[in-house]
Amino acid sequence: MEVYKKVEEYIGIHSLKGPVMVVERIPQAGYGEVVKIIGRDNRERLGKVLQVTPDYTFVQVFEGTQGLDIDSTKVKFLGRPLEIAVSEEMLGRVFNGRGLPLDGGPQPYAKEKRDVNGLPINPYSRAYPRDWIQTGISAIDGLNTIVRGQKIAIFSGAGLPHNQLAAQILRQAKIRGSHQQFAIIFAGMGLRRDDYNFFLEVFQSSQTALYSTMFINLAEEPPEERLLTPRLALTLAEYLAFDKGMHVLVILIDITNYCEALRELSSAREEVPSRKGYPGYMYTDLASIYERTGRIKDRSGSITQIPILSMPNMDITHPIPDLTGYITEGQIVLSDTLYRKGIYPPIEVLPSLSRLMKDGIGEGRTREDHPNIASQLYYAYAQAQNARALAGIIGEEELTPRDKAYLKFGEEFERKFVNQGFDEERSIEQTLEIGWQLLKILPQAELIRVTRDQIQKYLK
Repeated sequence: MEVYKKVEEYIGIHSLKGPVMVVERIPQAGYGEVVKIIGRDNRERLGKVLQVTPDYTFVQVFEGTQGLDIDSTKVKFLGRPLEIAVSEEMLGRVFNGRGLPLDGGPQPYAKEKRDVNGLPINPYSRAYPRDWIQTGISAIDGLNTIVRGQKIAIFSGAGLPHNQLAAQILRQAKIRGSHQQFAIIFAGMGLRRDDYNFFLEVFQSSQTALYSTMFINLAEEPPEERLLTPRLALTLAEYLAFDKGMHVLVILIDITNYCEALRELSSAREEVPSRKGYPGYMYTDLASIYERTGRIKDRSGSITQIPILSMPNMDITHPIPDLTGYITEGQIVLSDTLYRKGIYPPIEVLPSLSRLMKDGIGEGRTREDHPNIASQLYYAYAQAQNARALAGIIGEEELTPRDKAYLKFGEEFERKFVNQGFDEERSIEQTLEIGWQLLKILPQAELIRVTRDQIQKYLK
């Protein structure tokens, strides 16, 4: 049984700096401790201790500091970390960025509370991810297969349809050929209200709605809540996965909004900025979210994570995608060039990568020809891009018959394999069949990454 220290209450604060409240030295205050703030209007707000110095204690106020004054504000240090009540009753529900119901229903009954910061998984206790998740999207399932327990990011940009892609995954993701329970947790950070309404409509119409949960922080709400929203989602995911044996897919959107809130908070604390003004500890902070993913030995459940971020100016070297790429186990990159061609989803195949794909596909998992045909399609599309570049220099008429075949393959690959409708769900068999049909465009002498037996069986 956990024992917490006595609640300490103080009246009056030292100063307010944006979302940060500064209180004069509190001897027993601890990092991450929950703080209850009561203003002149008797409205209660929650916060947490960010930093303790010999002279001051810095408190992050989740609902913002507007309306608070220095003399009359009451501050209660509760002597415990921030917790959320977790329960299977939260499935099928919609909550705000502080864990309060948004759907008009009651607060779920829960016997347990969990620290929103979670507990680190001992590396020795981690089980290697092996089994796959079907999204129904060919460019993902066929060439960037997601494995249960993996963290794989989607890199997008302003104006690209990452919201639609996230909604399609929310609606279609499933585990095939298994009686194990599967749940999806969606966390939206800094969403515009029209985007929220779009996701809510998809959520409510999904066949998996009863096994899904949404946590929503709107753009009009205090940015401090954006730092809390993904942690609430992952705390529930850990409970469902490691206590209830469920396989949980967590979708986080938009990580860029999360990092902007982190930068704003860092600026309010007057910290020395790092790259692009973001705090130097942003890598550690992002890792504290992304690393709450995986499988544990002797536990049947798993947590798979898809963080989605919009790259400023489509710059993949920007600190947010750069640091995310170091931590995650692959990325799916969206292309504005494909989007302008009318291709949906505009997934740019060549820079996209799922590092754990090889261990989740093949015989007994997807299909025995999957590894080879995926390699062949990658190779053929890369050759098609080379042929396009050459045609831009010497003209298409001057290309060799081989280059012309690859040029045609590239166009058909984008139009038939990558492109699919928002409401179109493809099984892995349909995806692989489309791949084999596209390979008919090329001379068989070019099919060097599939076996002769596979050619005879599937290239009909």
